[in-house]
Amino acid sequence: MSLGVPAGHEKSVALPPADSIGRVRGLAWSARCLIDFTRLEVAIGLLLFATVWLSVLAFTSLSPPVDNIEQLTWVRSLEWGYYKHPPLPTWLIWLPVRLFGLSASTSYGLGAVMTLGSLAIMWRLLVTLRGSAYAGLALLAALCITYYNGRLTYYNHNIVLLFLSTASAALCWQAFATRHLRWWIALGVAIGLGALSKYQIVVTISSVLVFALHQRAWRDPVHRLGLLCASLVALLIFVPHIEWLRRHDFGPIGYALDTSIGVSLGAVGRVRNSLGWLADQLLNRGIPAFALLVVAGLQVRKLNRLAPVDPVMHASPRRDAAQALIFSWGVLPLCFMPLVGVMTGADLQAHWGTPFMLFAVPAAMELAPHGFWDRVDLAKILRAFLVIQVLLLAQGYVRSPRGIPALGNHHWRNFDSTEFAQRIGDAARAELRGPIRIVIGKEHEADTLALQLPERPLVLIDGSFGKSPWVQRDAVERCGAVELGPTATLHGGKPVGPLLEGTSWRVLLPRQGAAPCVP
Repeated sequence: MSLGVPAGHEKSVALPPADSIGRVRGLAWSARCLIDFTRLEVAIGLLLFATVWLSVLAFTSLSPPVDNIEQLTWVRSLEWGYYKHPPLPTWLIWLPVRLFGLSASTSYGLGAVMTLGSLAIMWRLLVTLRGSAYAGLALLAALCITYYNGRLTYYNHNIVLLFLSTASAALCWQAFATRHLRWWIALGVAIGLGALSKYQIVVTISSVLVFALHQRAWRDPVHRLGLLCASLVALLIFVPHIEWLRRHDFGPIGYALDTSIGVSLGAVGRVRNSLGWLADQLLNRGIPAFALLVVAGLQVRKLNRLAPVDPVMHASPRRDAAQALIFSWGVLPLCFMPLVGVMTGADLQAHWGTPFMLFAVPAAMELAPHGFWDRVDLAKILRAFLVIQVLLLAQGYVRSPRGIPALGNHHWRNFDSTEFAQRIGDAARAELRGPIRIVIGKEHEADTLALQLPERPLVLIDGSFGKSPWVQRDAVERCGAVELGPTATLHGGKPVGPLLEGTSWRVLLPRQGAAPCVP
C-alpha cells in the first residue's frame, strides 16, 4: 500500500510544503550520523525481534495465555459470534490451525504476525507523514511498549483490533490525501472487520470522525460521499453479526455488562479507576518507550548545539493534517477510555489499551518542535533500544517459573498445565477405557486441560451447549467426559491438589446402549 500523495491532489489535506520535505530529506550532515531504515531492514529487524521474544516467552511460560487457549477452543466451530466476543479472531486462526496444528505455538505465531504487522503499518505511515528518521525512532520506541514485547505471544480480540485500527489510520490518510473512493471503501472494510473483532472499534470510529472534522470534510462532496460509503460498507459487514446477536439474546453484550461496563462504580471509584487506568497505560506499559524518546531527545539537543538548525525544518503549516491524524489515533483513545469509565462507571480493564497505545509514541513525539526528530542518530538510539530490550527480557525471566522464586508472581503463565494434564489424563483414560473426547468445566481450566491432552478433546464450557456449539447435544452420553468443578459441589470428584486448590475432577461414563462415540 503506497501512502504517497498523487500529483494534482495536494490540496485535499494540509501537507507540509514540498520544498520543506525535500530539504529535510536532502540534508547531509558532515558527521554522517543519520541512518534510514529500509523496508527490508525493518522486516528483518521485526523478524529478529519476534524470534528472540517468542523464544524467551515460550521457554519461560508453563501455560499459554488464557486468551490464546480460548481461541484454540472456539476454532472447532466457525460461527457468526461466540458467547463472549465477535467472531473474526476465531475465523483468522482457523487456517493456521489447519496448516500448523491445534497448538499454543500456532497462536503465538499468529499473535506476533498481527502485532508486528501493526507496527510495520504505523512505521510506513509515519515515513510518509514525518520522514524516515521520525518513523524509525517511533518504531523502536513502540517496540518498547510492554504490550508489544512481553505479550507478543498473545492472540486475542485486542490484537486483531490493534491491526485493524492501525490499518484504519493508514487508510484514512489515503482516503483524504488521494480523494479516491476506493480508499474510503477500504476504510469501511477495516472498520467493519474491526466491529467483528471487538466492539471497541467505536474508539477508532471516533478517531476517523475527529480527523474528518479537522479536515472539514463536510465542505467537500468527495469526502462526504466517502464517509457515507465507508459507513455503509462497515454496516454491511457487521449486519450478519447483529442478526446473530439478536438470535442469541445479545450474549456478548450481556457478558460485557456483567464483567466490566455494568459494574457501576461510585463517583470516587469512577475517577480513581479511570485515572489508574490512564496511569497504567502511560507510566507502566509505556514508560520504556518514553524513556527511549528521552534519550533520543537529549541526543538531538546536543546535536542542535553543535550545528545550526535549518529554519525550514521547523516551519509548521497552519493546519498540520499529519499531526491531526497522529493525535486522533494517539491522544483521543487515551482520553476516550477514561471518559467512558467516569460516565458509565465501567471497570476499565488494563488490556483495553492494547489496540491504542501504539500511536501514543508519535503523539508524544509531536510535542517537540516540528522537524526536531529529523536529526536523531538511529544508530546510537539502536544501542539504547537494545539495552531496554535486554532489561525487559531480564525482568520477564526473573519473574517467570524459571527465574527467582522469591520474585515470581501469580500470573497464569506460571500454572503448570503439563503436570495438570498428566495428573488427570492417564487415570481418566483408565476409567473411560479409551481416549478422552470431552472436557466439561469452567473455560480456563477446561480449555487448558483439553489443549494439553494429546487427544485434543472438545470443551463443553460450563456444561452449556449454547456456549459450546462445537459439541453435539448427545456427545457426552455417547463418549463420556472428564468434568472439572469445585470440590464442594462435584460429588465423587478427586481433588486436583495444590495446582488448583478447591478444584476436583471426575469421569462421566458413556450411557450404556448409546450410539458409538463420534464427537
